[in-house]
Amino acid sequence: MKSHARNPRLAPRRGRLIAAVVALVAVIATFSVVLSQRNSSANEPMSAHLPAAGADQAAARAGNTGTVSALDRTFLTKVRQAGLWEMPAGRLAQTHASSEAIKRAGMHLLEGHSKLDQLAREDSAALNVPIPDQATPEQQGWVTQLENARGQAFDQLFVDLLRASHGKIFITIAEVRAATKNALVRRLATQTNNTVQDHMEVLEDTGLVTDTTLDSVAATIPK
Repeated sequence: MKSHARNPRLAPRRGRLIAAVVALVAVIATFSVVLSQRNSSANEPMSAHLPAAGADQAAARAGNTGTVSALDRTFLTKVRQAGLWEMPAGRLAQTHASSEAIKRAGMHLLEGHSKLDQLAREDSAALNVPIPDQATPEQQGWVTQLENARGQAFDQLFVDLLRASHGKIFITIAEVRAATKNALVRRLATQTNNTVQDHMEVLEDTGLVTDTTLDSVAATIPK
């Protein structure tokens, strides 16, 4: 009988076949893991993929958390009334001023107080705190003065009135921000602080702020 020896050519072929099978199994396993992860993500709630809410959203959700003091109520009124005369003043600056710096300051007033006014009205509704629909008689008188002025006279009057007004409310903002217990009022005070700071800077950039105006503000600071 003849013995049947193994064909030496078959060994390399079997080795390659085994390696191919192992690679295929690895690919299938990887695909299964990826598919499982996708299914898991699809089942997650949409909120899991949303960015965390900002400070403003958190304050809005807080609603009327915290008591509303008499000073808080006064502050809401002041913010509202400031916008009711300073926005018209900002518009007048675009047509009555002789200086581009004054026109620029007027645009800052328009933009800043438009945002603050919306925020104050929203907070008023949320906190059930009524706010006025008109500026004070004194503020309305300031607008009338500005309507009747032109050129350089308008420029100086605009800076005198607005820098004094912003300086005085700046003092109230600090008091409210430091002591309020209400989340919405705290948010409004922070935003108002930033806006008023910006407005004082653009008014000072005109080069028309006088010592007399600054002295009038200083006189209102409690000693």
